[in-house]
Amino acid sequence: MRYRRMVMEAESPEEFGYERIRCNLAESSLSDAVLDALGIDLAGLVLLYGDHSGLPGLREVVAAQAGGVGPDDVLITAGSAMALFIVATALLEPGDHLVVARPNYATNIETPRAIRCETSYLDLTFEERYAVDPARIEALMTPRTRLISLTCPHNPTGTMMNEATFQRVVELAEERGAVLLVDETYREMTYARPLPLAASLSRGAISVASLSKAYGMPGIRVGWLICRDPSLRETFLAAKEQIMLTGSVVDETIASQVLARRDRWLPTLRRKMNDGLGITRAWMAAQPDLEWVEPAGGVVCFPRVRSDVSVDLDRFYRILLDDLATFVGPGHWFEQSRRHMRIGFGWPTLERLEEGLANISRALE
Repeated sequence: MRYRRMVMEAESPEEFGYERIRCNLAESSLSDAVLDALGIDLAGLVLLYGDHSGLPGLREVVAAQAGGVGPDDVLITAGSAMALFIVATALLEPGDHLVVARPNYATNIETPRAIRCETSYLDLTFEERYAVDPARIEALMTPRTRLISLTCPHNPTGTMMNEATFQRVVELAEERGAVLLVDETYREMTYARPLPLAASLSRGAISVASLSKAYGMPGIRVGWLICRDPSLRETFLAAKEQIMLTGSVVDETIASQVLARRDRWLPTLRRKMNDGLGITRAWMAAQPDLEWVEPAGGVVCFPRVRSDVSVDLDRFYRILLDDLATFVGPGHWFEQSRRHMRIGFGWPTLERLEEGLANISRALE
């Protein structure tokens, strides 16, 4: 494998320096949780090697809340990024073929590149409202297609497949003997009824998620992959054991207690999501130079400067960051035109969100 840094990580707010940012609209999660506010009890916790698949209690609660799967179908990982890495490196090698949606979360694209497998990109476009077309996926597939990789809700746009499309993609993967990977990090963060868990629909489907985005807890590094195929699960467990053997019992204990109390957190989290989307929607309605596809899930959107608007993009981003201390995710993070920008409306306070959006308007003047 040949590694290179992901652009969005090399240019991330934490690398740039949080202290230099006043309005951070680049984050793709809800606000970071504070441990003291969670009521976590770690008294008496023995710092031993944990269960290689993850603490049994954590796997039980993940399975119960996901629906349609059992605890043995769950493998706990160090964040969803590790789950995605495990799936790609366990299933793909040079000569194998992958169909992956683009734009996408960077790991879903960069890890297969490091493997140097053959890749066809399912390019999702603004003009088609970032819709996934199963017929286009089928046209991109070859006899060597090993994996189809999608996100739903989609990062960076927040768009979603409808249930009929989702079901057809699952069927297509089964028909062609390919594994379907669905990054479902935002599944609990939809504005309508969530889609069924991909892994519940097919033994050849893999669902990936974490506590990072929906719960604002990237610091404990807990994610998971769910798969009902015992052979695939054994392969993924072998990969995890070679990477880290077992996860942190501290992190997994915190995660277990958080998820066990999920019903306490969700109303507050959903209110924050809806408030942020409402502010962003009202702001977009007043922007003659911008257009978007309104998100159906998650706490990010991907507006763009209209094609008929003349703008010096270097100047825009320079003013926005250097003069107005406002950080967004530029389109090149996702291999798209820099006319696009990912805006996260769940992480900042509502006051900072409003200020940051106003600063985008100012930088475009």
